[in-house]
Amino acid sequence: MILPGESWVMPTYARFPVTLVRGEGVRVWDDEGREYLDLVGGLGSLSLGHAHPRWVAAVEGAARGIGLTSNLFATPPQAELAERLASLLPVPDARVFFCNSGAEANEAALKLIRKHGLARGKPAIVVLEGSFHGRTVAALAATGQPEKRAAFEPLVDWFRFVPPGDAEALAEALAPGDVAAVFLEPVLGEGGVVPLDDTYLREVRGLCDEHDALFAVDEVQSGTGRCGDWLAVSAAGVVPDLVALAKALGGGLPIGALVARADVSFVPGDHASTFGGGPVPCAAALAVLATIEEEDLLAHVASTGRLLRDEVARLAPAGAIEEVRGRGFLCGFQLADGASVGAVLAGLRSRGVLASSAGAGAVRFTPPFVFPAENVDVVAKAFAESLAEVAT
Repeated sequence: MILPGESWVMPTYARFPVTLVRGEGVRVWDDEGREYLDLVGGLGSLSLGHAHPRWVAAVEGAARGIGLTSNLFATPPQAELAERLASLLPVPDARVFFCNSGAEANEAALKLIRKHGLARGKPAIVVLEGSFHGRTVAALAATGQPEKRAAFEPLVDWFRFVPPGDAEALAEALAPGDVAAVFLEPVLGEGGVVPLDDTYLREVRGLCDEHDALFAVDEVQSGTGRCGDWLAVSAAGVVPDLVALAKALGGGLPIGALVARADVSFVPGDHASTFGGGPVPCAAALAVLATIEEEDLLAHVASTGRLLRDEVARLAPAGAIEEVRGRGFLCGFQLADGASVGAVLAGLRSRGVLASSAGAGAVRFTPPFVFPAENVDVVAKAFAESLAEVAT
């Protein structure tokens, strides 16, 4: 059903023909009572699923306590969350800036890198072709997908693009000595769910050290447990200097965070956010982190995500999937040339499974971290049937 007020919403999304009205755990229901397994999960934001009791209690408790104070005042949830992130993440001597979204966290990272770089005569930032960092101006300028930038150019000119996985090209880009940082996604999310090789990530770290450049990672989609560790980059044993987080951190409420070394930190007047780090989203994020730890969800995400990708590959019709990619519960399935992602997603919806697309020709699964292993077979069978249906 199309809602009466829908025509008043600016059409920034090509929406699926489904109106969702209720959710519980990994399941949602539409306005006609149909039930779905939710493997969109708020595009990776619903780390604990819908209406998780601990998350709900944390949000309700915070909302009854104190409303928004702005960042002119300290609040216990914000201070506690900053301490938790600084202790969980490998960034040395970390400081945390809170905002409201992934794009804002990336904007803050880029602004901080720019300030730090200009002070040292290093105005440039190296980014990757195929990357996606957000829709705001600097984040869009850093996005390595020309079709997304074209309508808004000229944008800021701070960025130097190199192919992902190419250490030689990166070394060449760093050679002039004017690069403040390398900024990348360990898993290119909107670029098709493409994990960067661990060896390459270690080479990036080494080249940054060699050329006195910061190593900054956009873990908006891949971080906070999505890939089976607090940071996706940790699988390579790499320690970044700056990390941008959002999505899964809030479990459904808008919160972003930039975690950076103290010696690269903002000072008063550099940057700000009225809503960033408010008591309610910080309480929600604390509930997310505690639940992940206490329920051992990182191990569950790693093992069940692997099982999901393996089972999809096993059941898919021969030749229907060109490549299976991803880590943990960030899963990408590159369809064979000519296959319609939209048709496959529609086939999945008709079988009670919600999924999204990523890049050109890829189906993406980003289920909540509580997605049970016993549902893997249901999803894989629905995917295989949808692929077969589209093929015929």
